Amino acid sequence: MAEVWVATDLQLDRRVALKWLRPALAADPVVAERFRREAIAVARLNHPNIVAVHDVFEHAGRQAVVMQLVDGKSLRQLLDSQKRLGPELTIHIGAAISGALDEAHRAGFVHRDVKPGNILVTSDGRVLLTDFGIAKGLDPGDDDLTSDNVMMGTAKYLSPEQVRGRKLDGRADLYSLGLVLYECLAGRVPFLGESDADTALARLQRDPTDLNRLRPTLPPGLVDLIHRALARNPAHRPASGHGFRTALLAVDTTAPHIDGTPAEPPRRGAFIRGTTPTGPSRPEIPGEPTARSTDSPTSSTTPRSSSPTEIDQRGARASDLPRRTGDTVSTPDRTPPAGPIRARTARGMQQHLMPSLVMVGVLLVIAAAVVLALWIALSVNDPDGSPVDPGAPATESGADPAAGTDETDEPGPAPPPQPDGPIGIDTVEAWDPDGDGAGENDEQAPLALAGANPDSGWPTLCYSSQFMGGKRGVGLIVSFTGAAGGTVGVDVLNAPYQLEIFATETVTPPGDPDRWGSSLVGTEYAERPGRIETSVPDGTRHVLLWLKELGPDDACTSSNPYRGRLGNLTFSS
Repeated sequence: MAEVWVATDLQLDRRVALKWLRPALAADPVVAERFRREAIAVARLNHPNIVAVHDVFEHAGRQAVVMQLVDGKSLRQLLDSQKRLGPELTIHIGAAISGALDEAHRAGFVHRDVKPGNILVTSDGRVLLTDFGIAKGLDPGDDDLTSDNVMMGTAKYLSPEQVRGRKLDGRADLYSLGLVLYECLAGRVPFLGESDADTALARLQRDPTDLNRLRPTLPPGLVDLIHRALARNPAHRPASGHGFRTALLAVDTTAPHIDGTPAEPPRRGAFIRGTTPTGPSRPEIPGEPTARSTDSPTSSTTPRSSSPTEIDQRGARASDLPRRTGDTVSTPDRTPPAGPIRARTARGMQQHLMPSLVMVGVLLVIAAAVVLALWIALSVNDPDGSPVDPGAPATESGADPAAGTDETDEPGPAPPPQPDGPIGIDTVEAWDPDGDGAGENDEQAPLALAGANPDSGWPTLCYSSQFMGGKRGVGLIVSFTGAAGGTVGVDVLNAPYQLEIFATETVTPPGDPDRWGSSLVGTEYAERPGRIETSVPDGTRHVLLWLKELGPDDACTSSNPYRGRLGNLTFSS
């Protein structure tokens, strides 16, 4: 809407900020009137955490507002450089802005655009709220100059009431402030879609990812308070800015006790044809029998270190930022449920099936030997069928087949190595790129392959939310014995679910989900379990089956009820 200049008030001999309406908008009477009303609204406020308005005037048809000059930077700039803030600084910011909002609400209007870009942090640690350009009066008779089909605000920080077009009160601003504080601690907003509309609607469909899963060392009282501010029902949020500020200042910032005992993560597991999966025993998963009884840790600790960072070169003291002593991700409750078990142990781990695996291996060796003998027999005959001594040098009548049809003595290029038999699935690996390194039931990846038991499948861990605590997803990487083309099929055994399927021709599968390209099936979503099949292009070496949403599973606990399962994995060329 405007340009902001540093100016000098000649009468009072002070530096000020001059907010000057852009020429292209000056002719729009609605924009000009909204700009003027902002100045009048803020001029009614007198609060140390609100940028003050000194004067308003019009010159050459353009509106101008003279404001307090703030020597600092926006919270947006601070988060862009530091990504995440400590709990003490986050509480300080939240308390200041909630106090400013309480002043605005008591004066009779809602800000409607609380976001990091409208929060300023000075070099001496003061925090101020600015930009009341789309503020709305709480009086039913107030006209905010907004069309009925226009949703005012910034998509990432809208309250559910704003998205629905409902009547607003101060609790809408507290929801937006809750999103800002969430971003300060998590390093990202909880709702982000492919478009502004998707981002706005996401908060109507689900709750934010639990902050405890993203940063387990945060004070529990602070996490609970922020999640209360993010309740979809306004009645469940703090009733006022003053109440929110009081609750923030009362938070016990003592970090929760974290078990510092290191836990050795299980080795990454893969299924190789003709072998039995091996490696350290995995943690027991509810509903999944184990081959042997072991004691497994219930949590893993990944120590991290970070040095305190100043807000800016002139910024707040290093003590304003907390020292992170470590992050912990707790695994689900491992107590098996009393009900029937619906999954089976990997066949490769059952001792009574070992003889059949040995027999299969012997048959494969015999088949390979027969194929090799036939190839040798066919390769030692010249074109007219007469036998050629394999050890004799090549002659004009018995030329080396590798030389092709060229009549020169120079040999042709050697053919590329080919697999012994038809191209098929070589390995299946569990993949959890956003995890803590402990794996995603890696050793059970073979259960996804089609076999005698159609009900078996690879299970993910059990999660407290269907979106896996903010992960981009988890899945299986299926690798082939060579460059392949054909049809891949898989059963999704839990619902509702979201599944994407990717393919790559690279020799090594990409290490980042964002580098796999576009999904072959888009995003498959269903409310019931089902089967998905799709064609993969020629030359494919790896396929990624990527779960983005999990369904409830009776084999999980009530505190971690969501789990994904993939089974009956097939490939046909």
